[in-house]
Amino acid sequence: MNRVDSSQEKKIQWLEQLVGRNLLDKMLCSFSKSTGLKAILVDNKGNTLISTDHAIKDCNFCEMIRSDSNGAKKCQRSYARACTEAAKYGEPYIFRCHAGLIMWAAPILLDQYVGSIICGQVLMWEPEDYFLEEIEEMVSGLEIDVAAVKWSAAQLEIMSSDKVQAAADLLFVVANQIMQSGMTVLKQRREITAQQARLAEEIQARKRAEIAMSTVESRNFSINSLDKEHELKTLVRNGDKPKSQRLLEKLLVDILAKAPDNLDTLKTRMMELAVIISRAVVDGGAELTEVLQLNSLFYKELQDINYPDELCLWAKNMLETFMNYSETNKIQKNQQAIQKAAEFIHRNYRNKLTIEDIAQEVYLSPCYVSRIFKQGLGCTLMEYLTQVRVEQAKIMLKNPKYNVMQVAEESGFEDPGYFTRVFKKLEGVTPSRFKQYAL
Repeated sequence: MNRVDSSQEKKIQWLEQLVGRNLLDKMLCSFSKSTGLKAILVDNKGNTLISTDHAIKDCNFCEMIRSDSNGAKKCQRSYARACTEAAKYGEPYIFRCHAGLIMWAAPILLDQYVGSIICGQVLMWEPEDYFLEEIEEMVSGLEIDVAAVKWSAAQLEIMSSDKVQAAADLLFVVANQIMQSGMTVLKQRREITAQQARLAEEIQARKRAEIAMSTVESRNFSINSLDKEHELKTLVRNGDKPKSQRLLEKLLVDILAKAPDNLDTLKTRMMELAVIISRAVVDGGAELTEVLQLNSLFYKELQDINYPDELCLWAKNMLETFMNYSETNKIQKNQQAIQKAAEFIHRNYRNKLTIEDIAQEVYLSPCYVSRIFKQGLGCTLMEYLTQVRVEQAKIMLKNPKYNVMQVAEESGFEDPGYFTRVFKKLEGVTPSRFKQYAL
């Protein structure tokens, strides 16, 4: 892409840092090649930052207009106005440039940067005499061949309003993709800056209070770190994400205070933390093979890191990934346990069942299986057992060969009186009345 060699280069470099040069080139060129329309990136003053000249050239009409310095300035003012209007409304802005051509602008808003992708150089109607006369008035004062300009205007591509709107919408998608990529980088930078600020503040606080370190204090430092690592492992295993995140930050402060400039040492300590956290996740019930795969991915990421501040963000993301996976894994296992408990109840509702019996079937503690069953189905184990028994009783009551006492016994109710009370509470009628209606 052709770029202007001016003070605008700083803006270009800033955009490339956020979005990436390859992505900017690819997005603009792909749009131009697919639509046959030239696309340029401008700032809010109408200055062209990036252009797709090598992919799609300006039409002859525009080249002649811009060959005059005053014409080029008018184009810039048109772009600046379009950029302002597009940013104001946050959507594609279709406009008519100073020379009478139809163009459109898609806004790009990144942090303090305001700009637009501008495209067009078309007509939406057949050029008639009055239009060519209007062009003659528009270009008056410019040192160009008016007859040649009018002839070039007659050769311009004519697009319907639907196609113009569709192209503007597509350009808006391109602009949004660029903004999304830029915002992702900005967010990551802010996270790194915020985390580094917190860590730096605590490190400085420690340095202000720091006294000469003796051998005993050094040993105590190591013991304290081991205690924190053990506590972190316990918190991760129990799924306590907020406390785990706070303790990890304290450990990161310890690690950075010990070897702030030795990248290899820092990477080694980070990998040790990854091993501690991954083991805790496995102890919490996660699948070992899947945890090992995650560990392998984090190890590859770690090798590509070149700055200490990126290590801290890596550690934060590593902990969050492991804990989210552990939580998802636990939810899946809980759902399986709930399903298994429900199936066990359906198979054994006639028997005298206790919570201990159900818990033993799913290999969980009575307290834990009761809690996850209530969370998952909205009722307790015993309430669910009662519902299953009542549903079975309703089926049997519809059969003439069973009386109410037989139904109560076959449904798992030892006391016919209790059966009647429970049935009426759930169904609104007694078993006898239900049987009358059913028959």
